Amino acid sequence: MPDDDVLAARVRGVLEVPLHRWLGLALTDPADPRAGVVLPVGPQALNNAAVLHAGLVSALLDVTAYLRLLPDLGPGENAVTHDATSSLLRPVAEGARVHLHAEVVRRGRTLVFLRSQAEVDGRTVAFGQVTKSVVPAP
Repeated sequence: MPDDDVLAARVRGVLEVPLHRWLGLALTDPADPRAGVVLPVGPQALNNAAVLHAGLVSALLDVTAYLRLLPDLGPGENAVTHDATSSLLRPVAEGARVHLHAEVVRRGRTLVFLRSQAEVDGRTVAFGQVTKSVVPAP
């Protein structure tokens, strides 16, 4: 488990990615990245059909999995995406607040399997499976 300063810096680094900042992505609980993130669906997140862009949903399911894993990584460890899949269940309109969260399904020595989910008003709108490779921290 990384110390508090390292964890805070890693979480801040994720939230400060220009795309994430532009979308308005925020932690559900600022004290615990395991709790997931919230995405306010604004015009910048819409596709040409005026609903949340599927590519963004997929990317954010992956980001949520990474944030969930961060507190569990050991000193000197980081993780990168090895594989990711997502399924969209229903469209999300502008103005919605999407809550994304993830869980660790299984962790091995070099691979971590996670499941991510996106919800609006308690209804699942998308889910994904993410495999992370554990790598040395930079």
